[in-house]
Amino acid sequence: MAREKKPVHKVQMTDGKRNIIRQLLEEYDIESALDIQEALKDLLGGTIKEIMETAMEDHLGYNKSQRSDNEDSRNGYKTKQVNSSFGSMKINVPQDRKSSFEPQVVKKRQKDISDSSGKFF
Repeated sequence: MAREKKPVHKVQMTDGKRNIIRQLLEEYDIESALDIQEALKDLLGGTIKEIMETAMEDHLGYNKSQRSDNEDSRNGYKTKQVNSSFGSMKINVPQDRKSSFEPQVVKKRQKDISDSSGKFF
């Protein structure tokens, strides 16, 4: 019986992607495949943080730097270690006083995001 071949991902380069790659090369001083993985892990962590900050703003109804009369408010961050396909990383999860914030990108008690899929908001 023949072994089933895995589909190959074909990369389509655009000018936008080329510009992003150039910026990554400058920002992270990439010289090896390991450097690429570390840069991607850093970008993944930063993206998760920004998504959670936006979700918290949506949850509370005001931006981080604004004052509000809302009964619920920001209450710092909780450090959480998660595993991804790029390795293990620590992220800061925003907290609210009523503990009613339910992040979707990394759900409560979720430790592995390597095959996470779904909507963030």
